[in-house]
Amino acid sequence: MNLVNDLILRAARGEPTPRPPVWFMRQAGRYQKAYRKLRERYTLPEIVQNPEVCAEVTLLPVKALGVDAAILFADITTPLYGMGVDLSLVENKGPVIHNPVRDEKGVEALRPLVPEEAVPFVLETIRILKRELPVPLIGFAGAPFTLASYLVEGGPSRRFLRVKALMYGEEALWHRLMERLTEAMARYLRAQAEAGADLLQVFDSWVGALSPADYRRYVKPHMERLFQSLRPAGVPVIHFGVGTMGLLEDMKEAGGDVLGLDHHTPLPWARALLGDTPVQGNLDPAVLLAPKGVIRREVQRVLEENGGRPGHIFNLGHGIVPETPEENVRYVVELIQEVAA
Repeated sequence: MNLVNDLILRAARGEPTPRPPVWFMRQAGRYQKAYRKLRERYTLPEIVQNPEVCAEVTLLPVKALGVDAAILFADITTPLYGMGVDLSLVENKGPVIHNPVRDEKGVEALRPLVPEEAVPFVLETIRILKRELPVPLIGFAGAPFTLASYLVEGGPSRRFLRVKALMYGEEALWHRLMERLTEAMARYLRAQAEAGADLLQVFDSWVGALSPADYRRYVKPHMERLFQSLRPAGVPVIHFGVGTMGLLEDMKEAGGDVLGLDHHTPLPWARALLGDTPVQGNLDPAVLLAPKGVIRREVQRVLEENGGRPGHIFNLGHGIVPETPEENVRYVVELIQEVAA
């Protein structure tokens, strides 16, 4: 279908737009009453594996909020099932890996990912959405380091001690693990683009746990390979991480058409550092819990810090938190739309 609204595609190419496009990470989720009602009937994996229901969830914020892009509803661990990983998604905790990868045997047990066989439901959801969406669709995947952090730690972590022990202690094995994850995510993302995704986002949510030197040694070569492998897909790619201010220059060099900025990264500083590279961000998600006067002030601050420069996609510095009032999310969209009024 012909897109009614292509603002985000133009911004991702660095082209001028009448206003910044706006969407939100985790824009479909527990802060929405309609989503909570669906969760009374389905678990998260059941939603993801049912293309009709998954498409419905993906469409919810587009219809309710008027955002300029939809993002496929899934979890970054979804493709890991197809690699032979035994995992559960635990409410209020996140992914729990029942067979952590901590030695050569664990790495060798990871199967090559064949998206058409492992995640056909994801690809079918994309095809359904492309028949219905008036805005571009963002496909996504977890970055190799972030996925490795779950696989090695066995679940969410704050200190990443097991991950770093493997990196430092068995560097060759670490790189084999990263190579397998890089190839798998390249296949997964290319399959999403072939199914119809208009943009792709790579979430390196936990890479901010690394120093710049460690990023360059243990992660950057694999990210370069990942982004190079995505070029033939012909769609813009957003490269996002949390706590990555000190890594931003290396992340730009690693690849991606757009750099996602978390809310700890000063937008003027980032734009000066990155030059003409488009950016995405970076309102603090906690601002959406504040009174509307504060929300307006902070949204205006982000817009003023960008200074009207092209290549800005308005978003949060991380995902919407479940406690967020839905009307506050809608209010942000209205504020952004005022720019072009």
